[in-house]
Amino acid sequence: MRYGATVAVDDVTVRIAAGDRVALVGASGSGKSSVLRALLALRAPDAGTVTLDGRPVGPGPARAVRPFRRAVQFVPQDPGASLDPRTSVLAAVAAPLRWLHVPGDRRDRARRALQSVDLDESILRVRADRLSGGQKQRVAIARALACEPRFLLADEPVSGLDGGTRDVVLDVLVRLGPDTALLMVTHDLAVAARVATRVLVMADGRLVEYGPVDDVLTAPTHPATRALVAAVPRLDGTVAQPI
Repeated sequence: MRYGATVAVDDVTVRIAAGDRVALVGASGSGKSSVLRALLALRAPDAGTVTLDGRPVGPGPARAVRPFRRAVQFVPQDPGASLDPRTSVLAAVAAPLRWLHVPGDRRDRARRALQSVDLDESILRVRADRLSGGQKQRVAIARALACEPRFLLADEPVSGLDGGTRDVVLDVLVRLGPDTALLMVTHDLAVAARVATRVLVMADGRLVEYGPVDDVLTAPTHPATRALVAAVPRLDGTVAQPI
């Protein structure tokens, strides 16, 4: 994938199956966001393909990509920017159900989705601008899960949250059902270790290391991975390797 003369991503191959929990990590500018945009069918790769069930996917008319949008849902880094502050939580969660033609009672789907992220239905009538940061993130996850997706993409899902709220959101991701795959972009290796079973490390637009999360983070082989692991802070203010 190119942006002008810059090659943002080069020769990256990723296969994700149902139930997989994958963390995509790397320093800023390593190409993580470009991979995410391709997987969301927001940008077509200049070479290669993105496939779902063996069928190529990519940008296109709304009607043509609607089944893909239902199967692949996204949790943004800043949920506040994706929630209309003037609308209720119910309206926010129900909106994609309506656009994607998801059958069933929308209020019931919204209620069950909110329960899955430890929010009760009393929050349904609350306006989005009255929510805390952690509540907004959980509503964003509930909105995605209400569509019963097969694939959840999350971009730095706990960035900026306090410790207790981080734990709640991470527990939600850990508890995803066995039929839902997760790809989580994160710079936080502790988050990757807690949620993921596999980790993919990017540097300079390439996939430089991948494997079981415990193996990669405790015995990194590539310099980029070793640098990420070495930068993890300890409670005494120093850094340690491995984590």
